[in-house]
Order: sequence, then structure tokens, then C-alpha cells
Amino acid sequence: MAAPGAVPAAATKRAAVLRSQIAEHDRRYYEEDAPTISDAEYDALFRELRSLESDFPSLLTPDSPTQRVGGARAAAFAPVVHRVPMLSLRTETQTTAAGAVAFDARMRRELKLAPDAPPIIYLAELKFDGLAVSLRYEEGTLTVAATRGDGETGEDVTANLRTVAEIPASLRGRAPPLLEVRGEVYMTRADFTRLNERQRAAGGKLFVNPRNTAAGAVRQLDPTVTAKRQLRFFAYGIGESDGWATPPTQDALLTALAAFGLPVNGDRRLAHGGEELAAYYEDVKARRADLPFEIDGVVYKVDSLEVQSELGFRSREPRWAVAHKFPPEEMSTRLLSIDVQVGRTGAVTPVARLEPVFVGGTTVTNVTLHNDEEIRRRDLRIGDTVIVRRAGDVIPQVVRVVQEKRPPDAREFVMPAHCPECGSAIARLPGEVIARCTGGLVCPAQRRQALLHFASRRALDIEGLGDKLVEQLVDGGIVRTPADLYRLGLGKLAALERMAEKSAANVVAAIEKSRSTTLARFIFGLGIRHVGEATARDLARHFGTLDALMDADEARLLEVDDVGPVLAASIAGFFAEPHNREGIEQLRAAGVHWPEGARRAPERGALAGLNFVLTGTLPSYSRDDAKALIEGAGGKVIGSVSRKTDYVVAGAEAGSKLAKATQLGVAILDEAGLEQLIARRGTATGDERGHREQA
Repeated sequence: MAAPGAVPAAATKRAAVLRSQIAEHDRRYYEEDAPTISDAEYDALFRELRSLESDFPSLLTPDSPTQRVGGARAAAFAPVVHRVPMLSLRTETQTTAAGAVAFDARMRRELKLAPDAPPIIYLAELKFDGLAVSLRYEEGTLTVAATRGDGETGEDVTANLRTVAEIPASLRGRAPPLLEVRGEVYMTRADFTRLNERQRAAGGKLFVNPRNTAAGAVRQLDPTVTAKRQLRFFAYGIGESDGWATPPTQDALLTALAAFGLPVNGDRRLAHGGEELAAYYEDVKARRADLPFEIDGVVYKVDSLEVQSELGFRSREPRWAVAHKFPPEEMSTRLLSIDVQVGRTGAVTPVARLEPVFVGGTTVTNVTLHNDEEIRRRDLRIGDTVIVRRAGDVIPQVVRVVQEKRPPDAREFVMPAHCPECGSAIARLPGEVIARCTGGLVCPAQRRQALLHFASRRALDIEGLGDKLVEQLVDGGIVRTPADLYRLGLGKLAALERMAEKSAANVVAAIEKSRSTTLARFIFGLGIRHVGEATARDLARHFGTLDALMDADEARLLEVDDVGPVLAASIAGFFAEPHNREGIEQLRAAGVHWPEGARRAPERGALAGLNFVLTGTLPSYSRDDAKALIEGAGGKVIGSVSRKTDYVVAGAEAGSKLAKATQLGVAILDEAGLEQLIARRGTATGDERGHREQA
């Protein structure tokens, strides 16, 4: 039985996992504008972590996502400190109208109101699905525009937001000496559709949804790109102000902002108590699809600014407001067929072809079904009516089959025996659920992806060799193997569609430059299954030469750090294939080369045998520079903290990795501590060498 106040090990472990997952999803959402889970899934993770921290207060750490707004500032933009933090809103757990009543009940408890006290007056507003920004006006003139960032520090995007026509360069009327306006940058559905039509006509990449497109445009390094995106703006509040008699209510505040010439959405309503909030929720939900822009819910705020001040804040959010989201959007459509697509590693993935259906802000026609076992588990059949969900900004998914609408001629899916791209056999290895094409580079689908991987930045780094160009080269029969790239001439490239002579010359120069590389990059570029960057570096370090690696059996491969039986079998199997060896010899004959040396002795280097994890931002080193420093001294940089980690090097805004290191008792270094460790151990190593030489 646990001692009073003790935290169960399972709770500690789960909290660490949740912090890590939330931090990663925050990074994808705020920094990359490319989320991979729905808002509902994110909120569920967040609520679970908050609940654990509430049950076991000792689990609450200063760097917990529940204590922060999320979203680190991008290094490409100058920092802007928010003197009044830009906080995020608490999310109501219920996605029904009952959530509005629950929020009102919570406010009444917080204010200690008697049951017969008059209802609280709220302002109910739309929850825009865009990017939160801050506009600083001094003497009525826009001086600084910034993103929210982590709530304390954002990014200076002034030049970009000056291109948004709806953001006034100067306020109307008698503007105060200082007024910081907060609001949302967004795109209308119509502008988003027109943008994609222009992209399609130009043969460019289509954008996924208005929210990501707007966020990406605001954070462009080139303001002329931002100007072409047709961004819009709604003001919904203020931050810092000076010399202005702030209106007494939220509603009056928005009216005052509109009088200054700032765009304010008019679809808001004063609500007396929870029942009227619930009515607003249902009303907006019913006409959500008819709005000209995307929303994912509504927001409730206590209208009186005096009462807002009385209620105050908790760590990362105001007590007097809540975001009440709508349930995930679901629509029914018909499953017309199930095709298969082939990836770089030969993975054969079933894809549902649907009757086009508009759901979650986009038209869905294709949905990945993962594998044939998943299809059987869900009992999906061609001809079925299915429910499709696309919550937030994530990949659409088939939720379920409408069994009662199954037609008599519905057909079961059968995985084809041969690859649709090359006709090679499709096989499933023992213990795997994914079927794979056995064609290798004979298969055009694998060939395209293999070439893109070979040319990627962290492999051979052939700039300009992108999707469209590789597609033309492969489909035209010009390139079959990576070695064929080195036989391309300016004439062949310039003759391709949409390839100007200057662009062709740049690609030829990039290909020529890539002939000189490193062994680790070359190994990674081969695209061996399960071999990532770190493993490629370990293999290069351990074997020293490519020939030594190619001749290694599984037993010798298992001697490499972090190489297990599955990975060893994959590497040995790759080099056992004659066509892979032939491809490597062709690359060597084409002049691709790298420095090679003897197998590295494991004891060399001041940090030899030590595992490091990097987290946060260091004062003097970028992440890549710090990694190079450690690896140059013989240490190893790994991605996650475990009991095998020797040191965690932590900088500013360190996240869940720092918390986990503290829990596990792993030694923590700052930048100076890392440098001192290298110097100290380097001196010790040198002394040992000196003693050996004297002996």
C-alpha cells in the first residue's frame, strides 16, 4: 500500500508520457502549422494530464503543458515580449449544449452567488479557427505585430501583417497613446478555394485547409507571399493599454474597437445565464456550415470587466472565459472502391475511394485504410455507406459502416497478389501486418520515393530535386536508379516541362556538389528499412568503410549500439540483394565518394560511451551545432530520456525531457556545464594517454 501522499509509479509514468505527447503536438500545431491529431483528441490528452496533476500535486512541474500556452518562437523572427501575456482559453469538456450550463454553474460557484441571485451576463462569440496575433498601436499608428508564441514571447511579423488589408495602419478618431489589440488572422472559405484553384492551375501544391494556410502565410519570411494569401482579421480583445478609459464590459470594448476602424465580428450575443448560452451554442452549431469562414466552436466570457478582474486567472488561462467546441464533424458517403498505393519501402496501403463529401472544411475523396486486417476488423465493403470524420486539421478517417444501408451487392476487399505499379509479387513477412511489393527499384512507385529520399536534405542533399521533377524523370524513363541522376545533362533537364534553363542548371550544379558526401549520409540515402539518421551515423562510425558494412553478417551488426535483431536482419538483407549492391557500385562509378577510415575505436573521444539528450534552446549553439560538438567529442545524442541517458543538456524553454530527467535522476547540464565536461574529460583522457606513452 502506498504511503500517504506517495504518487503511484503508473501515474508518474503516465504523466511523463502525456507531457511528452502534448509538447510534440503543441510543436506541430503552433510551430509547423501541421497538426496530426484532432482538437478533440488533443483536449482529451490535456484533460487527462490536468486530472493527474490535480490528484497528485507533486506531479505538477513548472514546464508542464498545463502551465504554458504552447508554441515556441521561431528562430527566423525577432522576439516580441508580451507585457500582458497572451493566454489560451480553458476548453469545456462537453461538446453538447450542456457544457454551457456547466460553465455558468462554475462561474456562480466561483462568485459565491446565491441560487436566487440574478443571472450572470455573458458575451457569447464565435471561436475563429485561425492564428492569434497582437497589434500594438502607439499614438494610433501600428508599430508592432506579433504572434502569440508561447504566450510570453511571440514572433515579430509586422511586415507580414501590414499586407493584410483589414488591419488598419492607423486607428480612426482619437486613439489612445498606447493600445494593444488582440485578434485572429484567418482566411475565408471562398478565398481559400480560389487560392487552391490558382495553385492547381499553376501545377503547385494544394493547401490542406484555411487555418494552416493563414498561419503559414503570417509566418512567411517574404511579405509578398503573405500579401497574395488574402488574409483577414477580427479583433476580439486588448492587451496592454495606456491613456484610455477602458469600457466597462466586453461587449462595449468590442464596440469601441470597431469605432477605431478595427474589424469586429458582429455575430455575438449577450446571454443572461447558462440557458441563453446553450441556445447560442445550438444556434451557431446549426448554421456553422453557412458561415463564410471556419470556426470550431464558440467562446463565453463574463461580460463585466470588473467581474473578470474579480475572478482573475489560473496559470495559463482566465477563469472568466471558456472555449466551447463543437463535436467533430461527421458526414456519410459511399465507398466506391478500395485501391492500393505503394510507398518508398514497398508498403502496400489500401485507400478508400469515396463519393466526394464536404466535411471538416474540405472535400474528402480518399481515405487511407492502413491495412487489410483493419478493413476486415471494421467489416468495410465496397458499396457500403460509411461515416467519415475530419475533426480539426487532421487526416480524414472512416469512422464506421452504416450496416442498415449495406447493399446486397457489397463486395469484400481482397489484397491483390501483384503490385499495381510493376506487377511484382505482394508478400507479407511473418509477424507483420503490412503487405509489401517485392519489386524494389524495379517498382516505379518505390523508385520515385527512393529517389526523393536519396536526394533529401539529410541524405545527399540535392536541392531542387522535388516531387514534380522526380515524377517527370521516372515516368519519362529518364532515371531508373540514383546513379542515373549523375548522368543527367543540362539539355535533358531543360527539355522537361516547366523546367527553365536556369533552374535546370541549378539542379545540375546541386547534383555535381552531391558527389562529395559523408559515409553516414550515403548510408541514410540508401533507404534501408528501419535505418534512420542516427543509425546511419552509428554504422558509419562502427565500421569505418562501406565495404566493411556491406560484408557484415547479422552477428557483427548486433555489435553496433542500438542495433537489434530486426534492424540487423533488415541491413543484412538489404546488402544481400544483388540489385542493391549493383546500384551502389553504379553510384561509386558515377563519382559519388566520401572520406573513409578504419573502424573507430569505441574508447576515443572525451565523451566516448556517454549518451546525451538535448532539450530547449542553448545561448550559443543551435541544436545541430550542439549535436556536432557532442558527437565530435565521441558522445552520442539520442532522442528520448531513459535510464540509459547519462546527461540531459537543457537550455531555455526546456520541455518534458527536462522533467523526465529530473524524475529519473539523470544529470542535467547547461551549455557551460557541457563545455566544462568536455574540457575536464578531455584533460583526463589526455593525461591517461600521456601515462601510457611514458610507460
